[in-house]
Amino acid sequence: MAVNFISVTIQKPDAVNLILGQAHFIKTVEDLHEALVTAVPGIAFGLAFCESSGPCLVRSSGTDPELAELARNNAYTIGAGHSFLIFLRNSFPINVLPVLRQVPEVCGIYCATANPVEVILAETANGRGIMGVVDGLAPKGMEQDTDVTARKALLRQFGYKL
Repeated sequence: MAVNFISVTIQKPDAVNLILGQAHFIKTVEDLHEALVTAVPGIAFGLAFCESSGPCLVRSSGTDPELAELARNNAYTIGAGHSFLIFLRNSFPINVLPVLRQVPEVCGIYCATANPVEVILAETANGRGIMGVVDGLAPKGMEQDTDVTARKALLRQFGYKL
């Protein structure tokens, strides 16, 4: 059986965060939706789940129609069974990851980021599987004192540190 490796770039606006993960059951869409709306009141998100048995549909939900469509389209392009993709606007993955990890269907999280993401896939006669991700860019240097100051200021600006 032949295996081909391919890379798919997730298409999204720069200001949108994403979470890419693996789950295992059709109930995933409803449970992820409920987890997100209870984690952050008023959250704007779209999510999609690639079903890998039965009709093998891309299932989706969300509170933001644009993000839900974006999730559907990207999930379909990735096409890896039982994977899910969530797009967040005006919220950060750090606010929802603990709740998502508690969803019984979630097997794992590949990445949670606002960076450009490439999904590395293995494709066989049966379908596709996610081998890993390329999250952002390679380092361009070493953090200096001014960079430390800027990092700490940004965390305080976001309200994560006092």
